[in-house]
Order: sequence, then structure tokens, then C-alpha cells
Amino acid sequence: MRVRGLAMSGGGREMAVPAAFTALLVVSILLLPSLLLTSGRYGPSTSSAKADWPFLDGGGGQGYPVSFAYLISASTGGAEAAARVLAALYHPANSYLLHLDREAPAEEHRRLSELVSGQPVYGRVGNVWIVGRPNLVTYRGPTMLSTTLHAMAVLLRLGRRWDWFVNLSASDYPLVTQDDLMEAFSRLPRDLNFIQHTSRLGWKIKKRVQPVILDTALYEADRSVLLRPSRNITTNRRSLPTSFKLFTGSAWTILSHRFAEYCVMGWDNLPRRLLLYHANLVSSPEFYFQTVACNSREFRNSTVNSDLHFIRWDTPPKQHPLNLGPKDYRRMVLSSAAFARKFKHGDLVLDRIDREILKRRPPPRDDDDDVDEAPAAAAAPGHGGQFFSYGGWCSEVGLCSNPREPDRKGVIKAGAGSRRLTVMLNKMLSERNFRKQQCR
Repeated sequence: MRVRGLAMSGGGREMAVPAAFTALLVVSILLLPSLLLTSGRYGPSTSSAKADWPFLDGGGGQGYPVSFAYLISASTGGAEAAARVLAALYHPANSYLLHLDREAPAEEHRRLSELVSGQPVYGRVGNVWIVGRPNLVTYRGPTMLSTTLHAMAVLLRLGRRWDWFVNLSASDYPLVTQDDLMEAFSRLPRDLNFIQHTSRLGWKIKKRVQPVILDTALYEADRSVLLRPSRNITTNRRSLPTSFKLFTGSAWTILSHRFAEYCVMGWDNLPRRLLLYHANLVSSPEFYFQTVACNSREFRNSTVNSDLHFIRWDTPPKQHPLNLGPKDYRRMVLSSAAFARKFKHGDLVLDRIDREILKRRPPPRDDDDDVDEAPAAAAAPGHGGQFFSYGGWCSEVGLCSNPREPDRKGVIKAGAGSRRLTVMLNKMLSERNFRKQQCR
């Protein structure tokens, strides 16, 4: 195997990984935003943005108390699910970036493009983009992290107003409407970061932190696997860092605009140093944002120890969470969470969430008699308030086709989801709980 020739140092206890591998991670974050914004129908170049995309002058979420920037990531087989998540999350005040892994077949990339371009509302508002040159992503590898940072850089560069960045996958689904989320977050300080975190690493020290890995997607064009450069499991390990403290937690986060800028720009160099360290760490998305926030003087006191997700695990927990189904519906609602995962695409419980929580018409199922008409139906502007989640901009059938209508701009119609979420947030941010749950 080619990587056997890597030099070893420290009496064989540590491995010196060539700087080229880790440097590629930083280069991908610095260069890929420009690649996306100068190619593809969903990414205008900055020179023509104001002429072709006048919404950029409008500040995005003007008239609404808060707005969100979403990354929706999908892998092979996830195009349809990603489009459904987008529709369930959609609001004209927000910004949306969809990333479908480069390994997905070309037909699937075209399918995602058709699903997005076929919805007239997305085009009228101009706040949905698909990554034109997607990244090759390795599961549990640093390329998952670089894709998230890439999305943050793109959404910052676009210039639309947003207050929080939310990273989701095609296996996630909202448990509140966007009006519910806006109403609940409108009462919060804008510098809060929802990052589930702990410094108690436990079993992750041996399984995640100490092993040194290489992600082939950083330097090979068509292969995404994790490699251990040495087959000797006892020598291919490194000690715990001493210049900073490691934290771990959920890979799903809600980050403030200020913290997103800090992670991309790194004005005190901490984010860049930690990025290089995490380039050889297994499951780096479960460590990076936690470690950056908790080691930063500016942001360590801004963390809320929650990812606002409902997730069901095995006992003891395994690598993947359990798939959610109809029997989990009541527990999802009672959790007061904003999102849940993970779902199989087309599961019946998603239809129930659409009907009872989001008040939207479920997309046609593959086993319906009119399956051949499903793509057209899903994109039909006449679906209006049935296709999208209920809200002030989209509260009646047929009214969603023109989201710029003055009488509806800035109107929020929150419901029970907002009340549930607000109660949970108030508990998390109470004087009794907030400081006790922060970086320790």
C-alpha cells in the first residue's frame, strides 16, 4: 500500500503525517466557495450577482425578526429526500444550500436539480442553491467537516442576512414550522450557539482521538475511504493534545452568524490550528465545533448544550441512531425538539408530521397509483400552502406562489410548536441550567 512509506517518529509512538494531506483540507475551504459561486445555475458570480439576483440587495430576511441559513447534505440515493426536507424547511426569509455527494450518479444530480428548478417559488425568491461542483465526502472523515465549513463560507459570501447556520442531512426532518422556529428564536440573544458538548471523552479516546487516519477524498479524485497508514494499531496512535482541550458531542449544530464567521476566518488562528489537527481524527464533525467554541475566550460562554434534535439510540449506543417510525411520533412531539433524525425516505411518520405539525400536503408516495405524475405534482405552484409548511407567508392554498406579496412579508403565524420549543429553550437558558451546562 502506497502510504506505508510514511516516516515514523517519537520512537514509533507517533506518526508524522505529511503537511500536504492536512493542508489540502484548508485549501478546499478557501478555494471551493469561489468555485461554487462561479459555476452552476444556482451559484452566480459576484460580478453579476446584483444584476441577475436582485434579492442580494434586499438583505434576505428583512421584515422578519430572525432568519436561518441551512445546509442540507445528501449522499447517494438521497436526492428525493433532500428535496422533501427543503420543502418542509422552506421560508423566503431563509437561505438554503444543498450538497449532494460527488459519488452520487449523474442521474441523481440531475434529478435534484429538476426538483429544485421545477418549484417556481424557489426561483422567484432566489434563496436556494445547489453546489455545482460537489465535494467527495468520506463518512466519518474530515471531508464531512470541510463540506460543512465550505457551506458556511458560501452562505457568508452570498451576503444575505441570516442569524444562525443550521446543518442537516437528508435523513433529518423538522418538528416545527419555520414560523415556529423564528418566533422562538426571536427572543434569544443572537450570539448563542447550540452545540451539544462534553469533555468526557470516554471510549472515544481509543476509538476516535488516538488513531491517526487519512481521508483519501482529500487527495484522490474518485476514492473516499479512511486509511490507517500503519497496520500496527499500537504505534499508529497519538497522545491527547496539551495546548487545547478536546470536546466532543453531536455533529448537528445551530451556529451563530458571528461564530460561523470565526470558524471560516479564524482571526486568532485557533480555528485553523484545530482544523489541521482534526484532519487526521476519526469522526471529526463530532469534535471540531465543540473544541473550537470551548477553547475560544470569545465563544466559550455562548454555548447551549443541545443540538435541538430528537434522536433515538440503541442501548448501549451504536454507530448509527435507530430509524424513527410511526411509533415514535408521540415521543418526538413531547420532546419539544426542533428537528428529528434519522428517517427512512418515504416513511409514513413523515406524512403524519406533514399533516399534523407542518400542515403541508405530503408528497406523493412511490406506491401511489399516480406515481408517474409525482414530479409534476410536487412542483406545481398551485399546491401553494399545501406544498410548503404553514406560515404567515404561506397560510392558505394558492397564496404561496408569490412570496413577495407586500401584505404577507414579515408576517409570522406561530403555533403549538413554537410554544413547546420556547418552554424548552427557557429551561435550557435559565440561570439554574445555562452556566452549569457550558464548557467544562
